[in-house]
Amino acid sequence: MATDDSVQSVRRAIGLLGCFGGGDASLGLSDLARRMGLSTSTTHRLARTLAATGFLEQEARTGRYRLGPSITELGQLSFHRRGLHRIAPELAELARITSATVDLAVRNDRHAVILSGGSLNPDSGAGLRRPLHSTALGKVLLAWDPEGSADLEALGPLPALTGRTIVDHAELREELVRVRESGYALNDGESGDGIRTVAVPVLDRHNHVRYALAVRSTPLVISDARIDWFAAHARACARALEVLLIPPAERRLRPSA
Repeated sequence: MATDDSVQSVRRAIGLLGCFGGGDASLGLSDLARRMGLSTSTTHRLARTLAATGFLEQEARTGRYRLGPSITELGQLSFHRRGLHRIAPELAELARITSATVDLAVRNDRHAVILSGGSLNPDSGAGLRRPLHSTALGKVLLAWDPEGSADLEALGPLPALTGRTIVDHAELREELVRVRESGYALNDGESGDGIRTVAVPVLDRHNHVRYALAVRSTPLVISDARIDWFAAHARACARALEVLLIPPAERRLRPSA
């Protein structure tokens, strides 16, 4: 049976790896210690252990740490076992039809994590994580969550990114009801000025969300009159992704001819 100390060590190690999720290619020991809220000596022991197992590696010239080959290996395995290597043509076609940026995301705690799409910066990793409450992707992941969205307070404070961001949990709950009723989520300048996004769920046979699919552009392109058009094309793509990403026994049943 794991002791409290061993569980704490595991959590700290995972937390240390999570420090690299914000787009930083490398971090110094003092940066890691500050972000973890730990002493430099404790952080050093954790970093050395992770480096010894390949989850981190240390740059010889600077002494800074970066993600190691073990992370790359696991990431590649996960990417292919999820079937994500098969979806690029579908996302590209949706982007071509709509002239919009297309993204696919999953939920990780309080964030929507983009797995594939045009919003990612391949050099820095910027844009990988998005808040749930202020994005169309996040609203979809909350609205069709298998566990329900009743415990929205667990998200903690909802920071305002623009003047349109929903910052009240009760208002967010009402918004998610509207999302379920309409079948899509809308981010209308809630995460950044001049941005409008329409997102739909990729659902399994229990109508639980596995992924969220979004098309993003400006209000001029995704005008009020064309929101339903964008949502319809996103839904068609989402149904195709169900076949590519969800095992047959877990897929939604197709309507009979």
